Amino acid sequence: MAFESFGTMRVNEVGHLEIGGVDTLKLAQKYGTPLYVYDVALIKERARGFKKTFEELGVKAQVAYASKAFSTVAIYQLMHEEGLSLDVVSGGELFTAMKADFPAERIHFHGNNKTRQELEMAIDYGIGCVVIDNFYEIELLADVLQEKSARMAVLIRVTPGIEAHTHDYILTGQDDSKFGFGLTNGQAEEAIRRVMANEAFQLIGLHCHIGSQIFETTGFKLAAHRIMEQLVVWRDSLDFHAEVLNLGGGFGVRYTADDQPLPPSEYVRAIIADVREVAQDNALAMPEIWIEPGRSLVGEAGTTLYTIGSRKEVPEIRKFVAVDGGMSDNIRPSLYEAKYDAVIASRPLEEPDETVAIAGKCCESGDMLIWDLPLPKSDAGEVLAVFCTGAYGYSMANNYNRIPRAAVVFVENGEDRLVVQRESYENLVQLDLPLY
Repeated sequence: MAFESFGTMRVNEVGHLEIGGVDTLKLAQKYGTPLYVYDVALIKERARGFKKTFEELGVKAQVAYASKAFSTVAIYQLMHEEGLSLDVVSGGELFTAMKADFPAERIHFHGNNKTRQELEMAIDYGIGCVVIDNFYEIELLADVLQEKSARMAVLIRVTPGIEAHTHDYILTGQDDSKFGFGLTNGQAEEAIRRVMANEAFQLIGLHCHIGSQIFETTGFKLAAHRIMEQLVVWRDSLDFHAEVLNLGGGFGVRYTADDQPLPPSEYVRAIIADVREVAQDNALAMPEIWIEPGRSLVGEAGTTLYTIGSRKEVPEIRKFVAVDGGMSDNIRPSLYEAKYDAVIASRPLEEPDETVAIAGKCCESGDMLIWDLPLPKSDAGEVLAVFCTGAYGYSMANNYNRIPRAAVVFVENGEDRLVVQRESYENLVQLDLPLY
């Protein structure tokens, strides 16, 4: 592959891959591999890109980091510094956010099966809002709020019947989804009626999410238009006035040269235009717009470093090059055939002379990171840098084969900071109990 850089990535004066002003070979030597490396400057650039467009167009908004993409204390603290809100989907993510001293009033709690304990945590911490996902949750949250003599701001998640052009496993906006109330089948209206009838809820608006890894604005525009038109109907029939319209995330990133995502500003401008058009045409108050970028904030900022190990050549079929990680640190290729590009970190500009398959070390035939990667001939001990691993790599990491999870390093302005320690073998057994 031809070397294509992300963010502050460059080839330094000795010909090595450098990120954030730090030589990746030095990072691999200092922290070991596999190693997740995050380009902090690129994360900041993306966060400011989303916020700036709303500010330029004079639209009240919240940009909430969809933290399921990458959840750690350090990334929450960085998002707080950049003035973002936070989307969490579990008690664990919420607990991590509180450990990071993230302002509770800027936390939104999602999920299709929140437990009573999680809802109690959300109320006790005083978070900003809960996104209600189903009728069961309306009753459960109402019960918990009554027990605690509390009141909670809520959004109702609707499925607008819009399908995004993306992988089937990560579609969430169509009617046949485990998430949300159907907009076209009457469920959303019934949910609004029930929530408005209960004084424990402060219904501030609606939420939708149409999919992931979306490279065009059409789906977002259609969803915004459809929901805004329905808000006109509900204003007149239910006296429901939405203060907030949350249009979710799903903005695409570039995993390989085949991906052509739009800059953040284009998504935001398209969304605002449709919301504003319907509002003005129907004398409807312009709602505050919330969005939830996750992958698009951290995906391209992450690079995983591996050490190359064994090599196997099957004559006339394939050459396998194995690395010291795999589906334990990046399960996406095995889960839904995600594609990645990579280079040898010590010579990223060298022309390839073979095509190889990058194999992981797990005892699973499906543990393949990249099936067909053009590379110069590699040797054991060299460092392979796999690009765009910042989203859903660490957050979906696992201990299959009792492999310790990798460390995480932030780099910026020539400095590196360890933000997640590498697991040890002792960590692996710390929760195990003996049989006798």
